[in-house]
Amino acid sequence: MTLSDRYLAVRDRWLSNPRFQRWAAAFPLTRRTARKRARALFDVCAGFVYSQILYACVRLKLFDLLASEPQSADSVATALGLAPGAAELLLESAVSLGLAERRGGRRFGLGHLGAALVGNPAVIAMIEHHHLLYNDLEDPVRLLRGERRDTELRRYWAYAAEGSPAVLSAERTSDYTRLMAESQPLIAAQILDAYPLAHHRRLLDVGGGDGSFLLEAARRHDSLELVLFDLPAVAARAAGRFEAAGLGTRARAVGGDFRLDPLPRDADVISLVRVAHDHDDRTLRALLCAAHAALPPGGVLLIGEPMRGTPGAEVVGQAYFAFYLLAMGQGKPRSPLELARLVAGAGFQRPRLVPTRQPLQSQLLVARR
Repeated sequence: MTLSDRYLAVRDRWLSNPRFQRWAAAFPLTRRTARKRARALFDVCAGFVYSQILYACVRLKLFDLLASEPQSADSVATALGLAPGAAELLLESAVSLGLAERRGGRRFGLGHLGAALVGNPAVIAMIEHHHLLYNDLEDPVRLLRGERRDTELRRYWAYAAEGSPAVLSAERTSDYTRLMAESQPLIAAQILDAYPLAHHRRLLDVGGGDGSFLLEAARRHDSLELVLFDLPAVAARAAGRFEAAGLGTRARAVGGDFRLDPLPRDADVISLVRVAHDHDDRTLRALLCAAHAALPPGGVLLIGEPMRGTPGAEVVGQAYFAFYLLAMGQGKPRSPLELARLVAGAGFQRPRLVPTRQPLQSQLLVARR
């Protein structure tokens, strides 16, 4: 046992001692820290309840109602079809979480967090589909032991459950494609702000869904050619969006399975936006090798997604995404260093992390062939 281990063992014995806990909660020099840690522990315990309050607010469209003008509990009850007592309970709970706040005349308005959600369909869409995750986490021990394979998230992300995802129909892919389309603009802005594509000729977006990332890239760069590669049913939907946007001559969508089919060539930049963390190391290595083969010398690889160990957002990468992907049945969150090693192993040079404005939502790793 190392000296550090011995110190931490002593610390743990003290912190787990009820007599020390009572003393620390009363002693002036330790009281503030003791109370802060007690609150943090209770927040971990009560986190599910907090998330369900948020989910209820979103489902009932409470934030849209409060955004119009401050409301009394009675007016909220009438508008949302709730009993007055239930409306007041929801409002007071939302206030305690910073989602709403009290206004004059016993009315309620938006809080700082609630205001941030209004007009933000990306986050709202993620919250609305979380009931699937909550159901899958009903018994997390079974999930950890691999005793529950037929999860709701696995069925929702149909390619995670299908041995041959290229055969999936448009109906099977429509729900998750719609979710990605709603949440993609937020991530696209982060990536394209951090790495403008003005000096590139053709962008290939692998796993690009309905083309939302490419549409944002097209809006910013008039001369950029666009290629999307995704499952056939998903690519067909993207092709329709390109046509509707008047990009028929600049954009095309190619259907296929990157685990079996080569990627389209002649792009000088390839993007993987929220794709890498959906796959295990073996599959990701194959994808990175395929991207390396498809790029010319000097071509650029972009990997944009939330990453494990992001300063200030460690719990997001290691706790939230780790269990989300466990319920989904494949993939794992990775740190920038882990991704850089995989990228370098595929033959890319000088992988580097490029700062984004909101690293909690997405970080960006850039490498050259």
